Amino acid sequence: MTTVAPAAPAPLRTQSASPYRLTFFRTVHSEWIKLSTLRSTWWSIGLVAVLTIGIAVLVALAMDVPGFEPIQAVVSPIQFTMLLAGILGVIAVTGEYSTGMIRSTLAADPVRGSVLAAKAIVVAVFMFVTSLVIFLVAAIAVTPIFAGRDMPFAWDDPAKSMLPILASSISMAVFALIGVAFGFLIRSGAGAIAATVGLLFVLPIVGSIFAMPGEEWQWIGDVIGHLPMAAAQSAILPQDDWGLPLVEAYLTLAAWVTAGMLSAWAVLRTRDA
Repeated sequence: MTTVAPAAPAPLRTQSASPYRLTFFRTVHSEWIKLSTLRSTWWSIGLVAVLTIGIAVLVALAMDVPGFEPIQAVVSPIQFTMLLAGILGVIAVTGEYSTGMIRSTLAADPVRGSVLAAKAIVVAVFMFVTSLVIFLVAAIAVTPIFAGRDMPFAWDDPAKSMLPILASSISMAVFALIGVAFGFLIRSGAGAIAATVGLLFVLPIVGSIFAMPGEEWQWIGDVIGHLPMAAAQSAILPQDDWGLPLVEAYLTLAAWVTAGMLSAWAVLRTRDA
């Protein structure tokens, strides 16, 4: 009689540790890839460039008025391009919700605050850098126009050249972050764009209609003065007899960004994707 020896147990398979670790830098890099590969991103930036440079040149050709500062021609298009900045921020978020990619994003990085911060940083830095380049190109384009009228562009005076350009670029980044916040809050592209346009463009117009003389209506004027666009105008071209003081203007812009990001974070962490 022969006996069969029991078979040796199969060796346990051990899963080798992956050399890759999720870091915040990799999350930022992922958000940059998503933003830079969207056609809508570059269409938006292209429209910003065309409007900014085109309007600046048209204003420079039309405004042959003594005392007109050339920098005003460069920064005046922001009244229109702010909407494109806000819309860019919206579609950077709602595009993921419409395609379902947000589920993959949150599965790859379950820390939702990290996802929000990475997207906000990428959108804000991208909008600031591209706006800075566009405003500089617009300034260079209008310089010879004003020089032909003995109205030289004040490149040697930062307060009349680079500081307003930097403030305009910062404002464009703020408008884009407002769009990001509405994108996370509403999740619908149409709804978030409507809310962004309403805050940046419609609400100041409606407020100005109801702003009437008298102390009892003063609060309406105060509210209008602290809306994002009004605060941006005060930061770009500060004036002693109009708008907010410079420091208060920047604090107002920072408050809008902070309120938007905190609201977006609260909704993102408590609502299913």
